[in-house]
Amino acid sequence: MRKQDLEAMDFEELWLLHEELTKILAEKITAEKRQLEKRLAQLNQPDQLGQAESGAAETGTGQPPRRKYPKVVPKYLNPLQPTETWSGRGKQPRWLVAALQSGHTLEEFRIHENDESPDRIAGGQGHS
Repeated sequence: MRKQDLEAMDFEELWLLHEELTKILAEKITAEKRQLEKRLAQLNQPDQLGQAESGAAETGTGQPPRRKYPKVVPKYLNPLQPTETWSGRGKQPRWLVAALQSGHTLEEFRIHENDESPDRIAGGQGHS
């Protein structure tokens, strides 16, 4: 369409043309977005497989992958909230700090397993 044709149209015709153009543009944008998302998914798929196989060795840092550490078992338990535990590593949790400040000792919150002997708790080795 020429600019002259648009200028000759009245308001109603221009508005209908505007709505039609908006609808067509929205459909085309949606179709292009879908196509780009498919392409992106195809491009990401080999990367994910390659990273899973090679690990962190090929991240470009030249460092070996990080060693897997065993899960740390909790050593201390909040008696008021049994789901709150602490392994004894890192910063003390708030519930433990508050209890220690109120006069409790750390040993009161220790989780004692049935097979632990006093020597094992202290880190010593059992001698006969």
